[in-house]
Amino acid sequence: MTSDKKTVVCPLLMSTSTVVKFKLLKVGAKLPEYAHDSDAGFDLFSTESKTLEPGERYVFQLGLSSEIPQGFFVSIRDKSGLAAKHGLHTLAGVIDSGYRGEWGVVVVNTGDKPVIINKGDKIAQGILQEVAHAEITEVDKLSDTERGSGGFGSTGKR
Repeated sequence: MTSDKKTVVCPLLMSTSTVVKFKLLKVGAKLPEYAHDSDAGFDLFSTESKTLEPGERYVFQLGLSSEIPQGFFVSIRDKSGLAAKHGLHTLAGVIDSGYRGEWGVVVVNTGDKPVIINKGDKIAQGILQEVAHAEITEVDKLSDTERGSGGFGSTGKR
């Protein structure tokens, strides 16, 4: 019995790759894919067309769901070209291993011109990462550091 399902593997990692299973939910949906063997992120594609006005935020549906292995998650990140050329930025970028619903990517247009996203366009990238669970402990005092509570530009501009 042959399968018509497609597997996308990064060749550099073939001996130690982690399998992430995807289910296509819509006609025209595309599996994520790595553009280059050495890329950390795999490209994610829109299943819909939309013009994003300046300041507008929209959830683009990807038409796929996944089974991410326990102990991992996918971090959704900007495509550098879309960010640099058009001011597009992704928000809310974590897909947990227990989530089985349709993936969506929240995109906001921080630029000053409308941006047209067409069905099939790359709109973000996903990076598979290991989960590190913290032991959450309440304490009465934290240790001192050189930095202390300095933040929000406290180290200066230069």
